[in-house]
Amino acid sequence: MPYVITQNCCNDATCVAVCPVDCIHPTPDERAYRNAEMLFIDPAICIDCGACADVCPVDAISSADTLAPEQQVYRELNAEYYARDPLPRPDAAHIQPLPLFVRTAGAAAPPVLRVAIVGSGPSAHYAAEELLTRRDVAAEVTMLERLPMAGGLVRYGVAPDHWHTRTVDRVFRRTARRPGFALHLGVEVGRDITLAEVSAHHHAVVHASGAAGDRRLGIPGEELPGSHSAREFVAWYNGHPEHAGREFDLGTDRAVVVGTGNVALDVARILVSPPERLRGTDIADHALAALGACTVREVIVLGRRGPEHAACTTPELLALGDLPGIDVLVDGAVEAAPGAPMKTRVLAEYARRRPAPGNRRIVLRFGTTPEAITGIARAEALTVRDTGTEVRESIPCGLVIRAAGYRGLPIPGLPFDEQRGTVVNRAGRVVEPGSGQSVPGQYVTGWIKRGATGVIGTNRHCAAETVAALVEDHHAGLLPAPAAGPAEFEALLGERCPDALTGADWHEIDRHERQLGAAAGRPRVKIVDAAQAARIAAHRAPR
Repeated sequence: MPYVITQNCCNDATCVAVCPVDCIHPTPDERAYRNAEMLFIDPAICIDCGACADVCPVDAISSADTLAPEQQVYRELNAEYYARDPLPRPDAAHIQPLPLFVRTAGAAAPPVLRVAIVGSGPSAHYAAEELLTRRDVAAEVTMLERLPMAGGLVRYGVAPDHWHTRTVDRVFRRTARRPGFALHLGVEVGRDITLAEVSAHHHAVVHASGAAGDRRLGIPGEELPGSHSAREFVAWYNGHPEHAGREFDLGTDRAVVVGTGNVALDVARILVSPPERLRGTDIADHALAALGACTVREVIVLGRRGPEHAACTTPELLALGDLPGIDVLVDGAVEAAPGAPMKTRVLAEYARRRPAPGNRRIVLRFGTTPEAITGIARAEALTVRDTGTEVRESIPCGLVIRAAGYRGLPIPGLPFDEQRGTVVNRAGRVVEPGSGQSVPGQYVTGWIKRGATGVIGTNRHCAAETVAALVEDHHAGLLPAPAAGPAEFEALLGERCPDALTGADWHEIDRHERQLGAAAGRPRVKIVDAAQAARIAAHRAPR
């Protein structure tokens, strides 16, 4: 039986590299990869070897004969991709990449390239992995994270009930064990240490700070209590230390989420999920308690454009339909002609559904533009306009979540594109917008490079492009030589950030969280307080 890629595909394309018959597409070299919702296995070519399943970092690949009933649709989804866009059948086995560079004992050590990476999320770890495993350079990586816990988007962005997606962190734990890798937590570049000081101790700096801002709706009432960004809400329920103390009034019958992307679906799903469903996840304890008292019975998910433009991925949309006790409906009819994309067919099926008595519900509503959030002391309603009829109406709701997208924030000292919310760059090299000249030693990867697009695995190839540019500049002699070495940098950090945590400290915190989780039947119990994290680290056994 052929193998099948299912919902939690992370798109990092590790599977592509090991497939001996080139049956997994789109590959990172193909144009379609940039906007792909997931990867697909061609059932006509797959030889059932299982190599892809062995290396998948999120366990998203299974043999077709082992799929659960709710996963059977992915056989059709994988086959449909190739039916729509047939590929030439390969005449020979797929040529594998050469083995990665491994430093052997006794070999002459080439000059070491020292790189600082700012951030500890997927793009940061993929960049570190690329640097530490290249064949053409010996590198050392210093990773600097302003928070006391590592993980970035994987820890604070992925929905807690999508635990399979979070398992990609085992790839990052492998990177953290590599020789030449150092991690410093609780160090903020620009506050504790300047970018100039980081640059003075390294050949290059890779900025992987992600997108810490959010896009506004630009409508009246957006600042009313009860109106929040999805970024804030997601960070709160995922235990982000800077958002753990926030309060959300969940004592309302109806909430409205503006946006139709995956984050919007995550928020809607979490709001109507029963506490017993969330109790087995790694959701933050404070959020679990608050959601246990949540009275939201209906979440309306608003899209400005028609259903054919729904921003969510097909797998995320499919997953909504299997939630027990929750109706997923579409307000209005959806036409799905023969041969229509599966996403459209799924929406058409949801549009035909009827609510069951007693169920909570998620209602997808398209062609609706928000115009104002109204209320006296807090949000009480959302005024919307139908984009087809121009008819306005007021939707009563006590909670409005704006899921209009994440946005990068400026990095002091680097040119910033205000419109795109990214650092100005060319293939990862930071460049001056006027002259187009590269800023020596400064690079970007991830969302701060390309904007808040793609999924976790997309960052792997984004990082590879940036590292390729960096190494090319290194070989060309274009990188400034460090004025001081690793020992001096460690001394500087010790002076400026005496309470900073190390990679060994983080290993102990991670182990502690997992132990608490195992005792409670959960993947982990998150530590959200920096002081508590420091106390746990202080009790680790010397290594």
